[in-house]
Amino acid sequence: MGASPFLLLLLLFMSTPGAPGAHPGLVARITSKGLEYVAKEGLITLRHEMNGITLPDFTGDFKMSRLGRGHYEFYRLKVHSCELPSASLSPLHGQALSLSISNAYLRVKGEWKVRKSFMKLQGSFDIQVEGITISSDLLLGEASGRPTVTVSRCSSHIQDVEVDLSGDLGWLLNLFHNAIESRFRRELESKICEMVQNVVTSNLQPYLQTLSVTAEIDSLISVDYSLMEAPRTTAQMLDVMFKGEFFHRDPRTPVGILAPVMSLPEEHHRMVYFAISDYVFNTASLAYYHAGYLNFSITDDVIPPSSNIRLTTKFFRTFAPRLARRYPNMNLELQATMVSAPFLNFSPGNLSLTPHINIEGFVLLPDSLREPVFQLGVVTNISAALTFNTNKITGSLQPAKVQVELKESKVGIFNVEMLEALLNFYILNTLYPKVNEKLAKGLPLPLPDNIQLYDFALQVQKDFVLVATNIQYLRD
Repeated sequence: MGASPFLLLLLLFMSTPGAPGAHPGLVARITSKGLEYVAKEGLITLRHEMNGITLPDFTGDFKMSRLGRGHYEFYRLKVHSCELPSASLSPLHGQALSLSISNAYLRVKGEWKVRKSFMKLQGSFDIQVEGITISSDLLLGEASGRPTVTVSRCSSHIQDVEVDLSGDLGWLLNLFHNAIESRFRRELESKICEMVQNVVTSNLQPYLQTLSVTAEIDSLISVDYSLMEAPRTTAQMLDVMFKGEFFHRDPRTPVGILAPVMSLPEEHHRMVYFAISDYVFNTASLAYYHAGYLNFSITDDVIPPSSNIRLTTKFFRTFAPRLARRYPNMNLELQATMVSAPFLNFSPGNLSLTPHINIEGFVLLPDSLREPVFQLGVVTNISAALTFNTNKITGSLQPAKVQVELKESKVGIFNVEMLEALLNFYILNTLYPKVNEKLAKGLPLPLPDNIQLYDFALQVQKDFVLVATNIQYLRD
């Protein structure tokens, strides 16, 4: 994508219409401080874009009292230097941003040619254009499931034009100031707005149309970052509402839960705020639940040889004597399934979940047959922690012991204490590391290339987590 003064607006623009009345799972807010940074970075990219740009030729006829009628041409006009000392980007109430650039400077070089009757003169020129101001409004929206950015208004003004023509041609300077300068101003002012329009329509908007509205997490799961509606602007900020829904790709089915209403605090100390509701994390849990990822099995061969606990009928004879007598010297298998997708609970300063697991015990018979012998109910309270890095959210679960309840036994008396110890050993040493490894890979945030986050502050609110951060644009 070519550079543009609006490049960093890509930070938050990806869109597809959401269902009427639905709430976003993720809200991203750019504050006035963030928009100031966007404007600052935009000046750098715009200056780079304008240096070396070719302006269109302009020609015309003139009439001067001493010279009579003639024809002039200014051609091969090229911007040789550009200075853009200051700019501002501020939200307008509704769905628009106001861009203002002031005290800009251009140096334009080119060739000139004058014809009058039989006389033909030509040479080179150097024009310094000072005190340029640009004012433009950018309308934000969406169409056909993709974001739109259009220039709804643009005006520019040039305060001063100084020209240096090759040769001792004082009469040509008079010609320029008397007959050509005003038109040159109008032409250049018009061209400046054309450049702004072209940057948006030819660079930014086509790029927005290529943005993917989903991010692949792994071979099974993706996350939907489609926009619920057009971005909203107030006097101090720009809010963008993302769906933020995880889904199992084959096939994708409705999640069956709704995102809560989030009330963001009025904070403006950082450039960007992300409000991520429990909906985002709980749709992830639903997606993995339906994919069967949260189910697991335990057999004796996954227990370390050094362990005093074995998953055999011989070992179980001390707390299930009938099991050992009926199935002597056989291995067991524990099949664990989640009763339902474990949902993450948000309360001020705390993240937790309480998964409920059904475990069925099988005796492994010859010829790959299995015989069900007991059922257990397992519950545990888990604390969760979230962390952030330059472009994604990562998480981890804090170990907690499980509580086991015997739900059914086909082998009589069954003491669950020893089995509870086995389950705690496996879950703490195998299952937790496996899940935390997955959580460490993180949830990618909807950021375009070359944008990274830094200086994080995290607050857990009711139903959502609020992340305050600053942004940095990394230039190639």
